[in-house]
Amino acid sequence: MALKEIIDEIRKLNTAEQYRLKEFFTNSLASYSASEPVFKEVSERKHKEGYTCTHCQSNNAVRFGKYEVKMGAKTLKRQRYRCKDCKKTFTDVTNTPLYRTHFPDKWLEFIQCMIEGYSLRKSSELLGVHYVTLFYWRHKLLFAIKEMDFEKFQGIVEMDGTYFLYSEKGKRKIENRKARKRGGASKKRGISNEQVCVLVARDRQKVTYSKVVGQGRIIKTRLDNAIGDKLSTSNVLCTDAWRAFATYAKEKGLEHYTFKSDGKERVKGVYHIQNVNSYHSRLKGWINRFNGVATKYLDHYLSWFQFLEQIRHRNDDDTTVGKLIVESCLFSTDATYDKLRLLDFSR
Repeated sequence: MALKEIIDEIRKLNTAEQYRLKEFFTNSLASYSASEPVFKEVSERKHKEGYTCTHCQSNNAVRFGKYEVKMGAKTLKRQRYRCKDCKKTFTDVTNTPLYRTHFPDKWLEFIQCMIEGYSLRKSSELLGVHYVTLFYWRHKLLFAIKEMDFEKFQGIVEMDGTYFLYSEKGKRKIENRKARKRGGASKKRGISNEQVCVLVARDRQKVTYSKVVGQGRIIKTRLDNAIGDKLSTSNVLCTDAWRAFATYAKEKGLEHYTFKSDGKERVKGVYHIQNVNSYHSRLKGWINRFNGVATKYLDHYLSWFQFLEQIRHRNDDDTTVGKLIVESCLFSTDATYDKLRLLDFSR
């Protein structure tokens, strides 16, 4: 059909239909304009020192033709590469959260929806993508965020554990107990194996580490495995009075201040655990909005909340969203739909 014929057909539409058509093209072009610089930056940063094979990490790779990808109303050609050693082909987004996902132009809008706190169903209405697809997009991205790490804490480090009820939300056949509604409650008093411990460590520069470290009370071996390489004798450790913290600090030769849960002595000079306890409170309040989170996905949600905390006081949302996609695409991740669906909690 010639362009003139298309224009004639558009003129036959009523006002509402013309408005919807205009909105479609405006959104499509806007998505392309916002997304394209991000994909270019991914390519430039990944290959600034040559082409590295995503599969075998060999530097003996070359350009190998192009492939087509649909970005809104446009179809673009992107570069494909081939490794001369393992003979496999790859692209700029192979083994990243964007790998084998449709609608790549929708990712920036989706991340903005996550930052705004929209539900999957509301995001689905705004983006025109099914909410189940968005669920897997969410967890592929969170899987990548979880892999982003830092080297060391600086100065004073506050550390404490908080507890969430063990959950198998979404599982069809739960063994050894009846399914709970709306999260439910533990059958045992106090802290037990029905709960999982989330360790949070935070220095005064707000560098934060949070991770699920197992069921029940935290023990020294789990503590050492989780955070041992991020602390040094230059750090001062502030914790509650739980004995695992004291044993760990003594073995590592760390200066250590403890604060009892009765709250009678909350501060010792500049030393306290109020920052980490405040973080716990905000984390639990935020988690409650999901009406229970499956324990196997809890680490992903911890990473999500940590990211939201980092950008809470920023005004450059567009830059932040683009940076998140770029950073998540700079290293390989093997999170696939099947792997996420079959993910299991390691006790």
